[in-house]
Amino acid sequence: MKKIRVLLADDHAILRAGLRMLLEAQPDMAVVAEAADGREAIVRAGDSQPDVAVVDLTMPGLSGVETLEGLRREVPATRLLVLTMHDDPGYARLALAAGASGHVIKDAESSELLAAIRAVHRGRTFVQVGSDPGPALAPARPPVPTLSPRERQVLELLAHGHTNREVADRLSLSVKTVETHRARLSDKLGLHSRADLVRLAIELGLLGR
Repeated sequence: MKKIRVLLADDHAILRAGLRMLLEAQPDMAVVAEAADGREAIVRAGDSQPDVAVVDLTMPGLSGVETLEGLRREVPATRLLVLTMHDDPGYARLALAAGASGHVIKDAESSELLAAIRAVHRGRTFVQVGSDPGPALAPARPPVPTLSPRERQVLELLAHGHTNREVADRLSLSVKTVETHRARLSDKLGLHSRADLVRLAIELGLLGR
């Protein structure tokens, strides 16, 4: 039987050890690499070419979104599964928008994690969140300023992880024009990171999730 090759990325060594024991006990799984932060996860994934990467959403260094995007660029054939303490559905949407195929919370049953790994390996999407997360409480934010059709196109492509060059090619624009649109979006909307772009794109319904 060909085993599912898994990379484990989490900054807690004890948790990684427990996950390794769980996965290695399965007849169809093998842990081929471990990482303690996002940058190490991207390097280890490039070296080991895992079938599935199980990634914590909050590790030192790179943000969860940056880690997922880096993995997607480095190992596009690897399926990404987020294992996180966050049970708010918004985090699941954020992970999926950034390229993950699944989302499981850390207090899930071990059988659910195993099922998620097998599901994403088969090309399916697996999302598990808290059974009753309740209403999300967030500080009020000012209304989103009106965006032009072009600004919405640029925002959508950037939120999907495309580079400025890729956005320029897709929209038949110069890279400088895309950079100008991006700067205006940042100034107008107060966006400081890729995660901010993704969150806003989700709010505006641009990611179709």
